Amino acid sequence: MSTDATAAAAAASEDDRLAERVAQDPCVCRFISHLRAERQASAHTIAAYHADLTQFVQLVWGAAGDTGGLDWRRLELGAGRRFAVVLQSRGLARTSIQRKLSSLRSFARFLVRENVLPANPFAGLAGGKAPRRLPRVLSIEEVGRLLAAPDEWRRRRPAPGEGDGDGDGDGKAAFVAARDAAILEVLYSGGLRISEAVGLDGGALDLLSGTFVVRGKGRKERLCVLGQPAITSLNAYFEQRARLGLGGRREAGPLFVNHSGQRLTARSVQRSFKQYLAVARLPSDCTPHKLRHSFATHLLDAGADLRSVQEMLGHASLSTTQIYTHVSAERLREAYAKAHPRA
Repeated sequence: MSTDATAAAAAASEDDRLAERVAQDPCVCRFISHLRAERQASAHTIAAYHADLTQFVQLVWGAAGDTGGLDWRRLELGAGRRFAVVLQSRGLARTSIQRKLSSLRSFARFLVRENVLPANPFAGLAGGKAPRRLPRVLSIEEVGRLLAAPDEWRRRRPAPGEGDGDGDGDGKAAFVAARDAAILEVLYSGGLRISEAVGLDGGALDLLSGTFVVRGKGRKERLCVLGQPAITSLNAYFEQRARLGLGGRREAGPLFVNHSGQRLTARSVQRSFKQYLAVARLPSDCTPHKLRHSFATHLLDAGADLRSVQEMLGHASLSTTQIYTHVSAERLREAYAKAHPRA
């Protein structure tokens, strides 16, 4: 092993030891339990908090944090500022820095509640105002092409016996196309995050009323609506699913499954999404989340009130939803500039 490789392996080992030390710290353990039980944080959120706290110890306390113990009573504003400066010097985006400082503030707030600290030293700590970036949305015509892409993908496949290389033949292709079309329709119809879509169970749907219940961030439940195209696509998917012996529309388990009947993962949906972008002639950097952005913007463009859109998106704050009013206004300005003779 080269000298550089040896040094890299040693550094990785030290990082692993520090991460384990932070994870086993009594205050951190209680904080993680608090996140799980009281704030109902997801595993992804908990992992992010742990990583942020570990990085803080590494960059601000260094070896003292690794060998001298984690004395959270010595947290002070200057340490938080040093952490922010180091992160900025490493070229981190402002949004990433703000998230890491938010983790520090939350942890310190918990330590105050636990009587470890007399006050939150990071209460006024800020990482600078992040520039407002408007989300890119798809036009209604582009959404239509994307939603039609699974069926188009199936039609372009070689006929059975013509070298498609797929042992399950056209039956598998029909199942995949129907399932993926249903996923895309549900994402756009309900304004869902991809994690929310793959987390749906069959029992959450009421096709008669065209509604379903979603568990979003913080495990908060909200009611979403299914449009008629989404209901049609779901029924077609249920037919294909039943043909493969994976249960029909009344199946109580996962709604979207693979050929083994296991819940589909977000990663699988993302991979399929890439191929449908190509079929629909859309930019390759588009993500499933763009359907959520497009859902909100198209509703506002059509006259939906902001509060209703907030509820459908599951946003805790109306200010989060207001970004889409800026998107709608920008679209109006673009249309005006193109069409008005005196623009």
